[in-house]
Amino acid sequence: MIEAIETGIAPSSVPISDAVRAGQQVWLVAIAEDPVSGEIVDGGIEAQTRRCLDNLDIAIRAAGGTLANLVMLQIFLIDAADAPGMNAVYREYFTAKPYPVRATVVVKELLAKGLRIEITAQGVLG
Repeated sequence: MIEAIETGIAPSSVPISDAVRAGQQVWLVAIAEDPVSGEIVDGGIEAQTRRCLDNLDIAIRAAGGTLANLVMLQIFLIDAADAPGMNAVYREYFTAKPYPVRATVVVKELLAKGLRIEITAQGVLG
């Protein structure tokens, strides 16, 4: 059975779920959008990375897990120069082994204006 997890962090303008759970597996996506204001956060890559990871945390908790349940992340950046700032914030959230597997890709642009990062993740609950 596939279950949509709705928390209000996904943009309401697009028909997507915040997360989807199937059995013990969960798939998530997060952008640097403030779930209250609906605006992309200011403050550069560090602030946007923090908002993305906070949004992932909200979604995986709603699915019954924590960030420790994430097994893989795919990070999309629009500028390779943002990698050090993103990595510094990332280290604050993932402090214990086993760390999730991760791929970081630099892309030409992301769909939302002002967005510097987007993260997708997969987790295993239980």
